[in-house]
Amino acid sequence: MDDHMERILWTEDEISKRVSELASQISADFASLSPSSPPPVFVGVATGAFLFLSDLVRCIKFPISVDLIRVESYGSGTQSSGAPSISSNLKIDVNGKHVVVVEDIVDTGHTLSCLLEHLKSKGASSVSVCTFLDKRARRKVEFDLVGEGKFYRGFECPDAFVVGYGMDFAELYRNLPYVGVLKPELYN
Repeated sequence: MDDHMERILWTEDEISKRVSELASQISADFASLSPSSPPPVFVGVATGAFLFLSDLVRCIKFPISVDLIRVESYGSGTQSSGAPSISSNLKIDVNGKHVVVVEDIVDTGHTLSCLLEHLKSKGASSVSVCTFLDKRARRKVEFDLVGEGKFYRGFECPDAFVVGYGMDFAELYRNLPYVGVLKPELYN
């Protein structure tokens, strides 16, 4: 699959180092929570964030709950439809809890905005976002974090179609240990 890449943006080692740094930052920010507070809920946005979520939560050194939610906006294309919908909801009740949404990539902002509103309506006391990649160049919708929520970013992503480390094209390439730019001839 390496020959399907135009270039590699982040290696396995660079990813591992950055995930560890993000976990340390989140841990420091949550250190002031009262021991009587319910544990924060880390919500992975399926399916793209599953590797990032797994690596991130294994580096967190305090009690947490983990759940998955599915928000769809891409289908098998390379561009967001701009009309995301929640197709699989949480099992954990987030009412009165701090939530950390773990995303693979934030680009247009439509999916994240939809998800933040959903979690706010479920009564989350705060919602932070930890995204592996932030593709600011494609942002169409700005979003408001809930309560004292914070925004954590792994890497700023260029405006290119990327795959690997959980991210796919038509359900392929998720298993790559790095993030690369897919050759356009493979998806055009």
